[in-house]
Amino acid sequence: MDDQEMQLKVKRVTDKFTESMYVLANEPSIALYRLQEHVRRSLPELVQHKTDMQSWEEQSQGAIYTVEYACSAVKSMTNSSLYFKNIDGLLRQAISLKEQINSQGRSAVKPPFNPNDTSAHATVTPP
Repeated sequence: MDDQEMQLKVKRVTDKFTESMYVLANEPSIALYRLQEHVRRSLPELVQHKTDMQSWEEQSQGAIYTVEYACSAVKSMTNSSLYFKNIDGLLRQAISLKEQINSQGRSAVKPPFNPNDTSAHATVTPP
């Protein structure tokens, strides 16, 4: 056997060996095993991300509810300006009436009781 033939046979054997290794490495059961390894390694991290996202979603929903409630409160306040104007008018009217009553009451008020004034004393006669 000459050197050329030997190299050809070695090349065929290495090619067949490489092909066999390639088939063995890409066999479906090996692929499933590698997929299982990947899932086992990455699943805990994915679960943690999911729980974090759920927590953030709950916090976001709470914040959204708070903002919507505040917006509706502000809108109802702007709609209540008519009521506040009505209350303002009624308060002004009440103050005006109170001032009128006070001014009428001052003119009709009797002077305070003076114990030295004899006309203010009633005479009581014993029986």
